[in-house]
Amino acid sequence: MNIMIVGASRGLGSALAQGLGRPGDTIVGVSRRRPESLEIPAGVRLEWIEADLAEPGAAVAAIEAQAPAELDVLICNVGIWEEHAFTEQYSFLADSDESIGRMVDVNITATLLLLKRLVPRLLDSPRPQLILTGSTSALRQSGRPEVAFGASKFALNGVADALREGFRGWNLAVTVLQLGDLNTDDPLSTPVEDAARRGEGRQVPLHDVARMVDALLRLSGASYVRELVLPAIRDERF
Repeated sequence: MNIMIVGASRGLGSALAQGLGRPGDTIVGVSRRRPESLEIPAGVRLEWIEADLAEPGAAVAAIEAQAPAELDVLICNVGIWEEHAFTEQYSFLADSDESIGRMVDVNITATLLLLKRLVPRLLDSPRPQLILTGSTSALRQSGRPEVAFGASKFALNGVADALREGFRGWNLAVTVLQLGDLNTDDPLSTPVEDAARRGEGRQVPLHDVARMVDALLRLSGASYVRELVLPAIRDERF
């Protein structure tokens, strides 16, 4: 299985790169810089493409030139947010025009251009899968005030719906991960029990996301998960 993970150098992307592969699989990581070390399971091949999605045109061209001709899974783990997002200091009116434009470029424009070029490489797979990393901020009545970030993640729902219809004849499985607050301080090397204790029930361990995505990859071709909502157990919004 050829699995491409865009945004794979740290946090959730790094956890997916380390947690998904099985012997014989190839993981293709994409990020601005290749990490100095990444613990990949034995028997899994690792390839890397360096590209900065803050410059969508150049990044997409580099990825297109270096990506495998055929992919089975494409995971778009793309997303930046406002400087003071998720804090009491956040104010939409204080966000600069430049920061909002950059967020749209990375979260929406780069994603669309990337999908245009890479979706065709999925279609010859026996079970083509596209996974988009969304956020519970994209859900109705999410209780979050971050305007630009919420809008960019909400846009993924429309992208996913349109791709399902446009490529239904190819059995393209498109899943949106609507994730709550993540514990990105504890990598997969941390025992999951310890990672689960951080945040006192208000953060989702990366281990849980990796396990759920791994399950998605192992489904038969007769079904798919349209949307996966994974909030923390003590998230009062859900």
